[in-house]
Amino acid sequence: MSLKVLAVHSSPRKEGNTAIMVKRVFAELNAEGIETEMLHIAGKPVRGCMACRRCYENRNGRCVIEDDFVNDCLAAMAKADGIILASPTYFGNVTTEMKALIDRGGYVSKANGDMLKGKVAAAVSAVRRAGSLPTLDAMNHLLLSAQMYVVGSSYWNLAIGRLPGEVEQDEEGMGTMAQLGKNMAWLLKKLHGSNS
Repeated sequence: MSLKVLAVHSSPRKEGNTAIMVKRVFAELNAEGIETEMLHIAGKPVRGCMACRRCYENRNGRCVIEDDFVNDCLAAMAKADGIILASPTYFGNVTTEMKALIDRGGYVSKANGDMLKGKVAAAVSAVRRAGSLPTLDAMNHLLLSAQMYVVGSSYWNLAIGRLPGEVEQDEEGMGTMAQLGKNMAWLLKKLHGSNS
């Protein structure tokens, strides 16, 4: 059985610290034969939730806002076996794009019978100094309320660095990402009946 983990990455720095962290998780998943894909939501048109509740009327797995990138993310999330939400810490929280995905994705998932239920999931955050725990908490609100299996690591899923590449100097943070990848792989294989 082929397994796939999708990361939705909301940093405007496409190859910055957040992406480096996700790639470290991916390395462990790939080593276990699990396919990975990263979607970059930053820099694409993304609008906030309008609270129109049309997703509850339509129940088609999509948000009624069709002129931005959120429905592409939701379609990819629905197909994946595992999901990583990844955001840098901006003033103690997620990026604007990630918040829009959380709000709209949460509504659409609920409106469609918890369409993300049972997926293996994790949140990761790059941080300059402090504030990453509220950032992780915000992403975990979606993962937990959508009834996903949220995976932890040897510490909170964060790494410290300001300039692109600085997270690689955070040995503990990168070790946490590696362990997160191992833990996700283990749970995915257990849930999907693979003994390898």
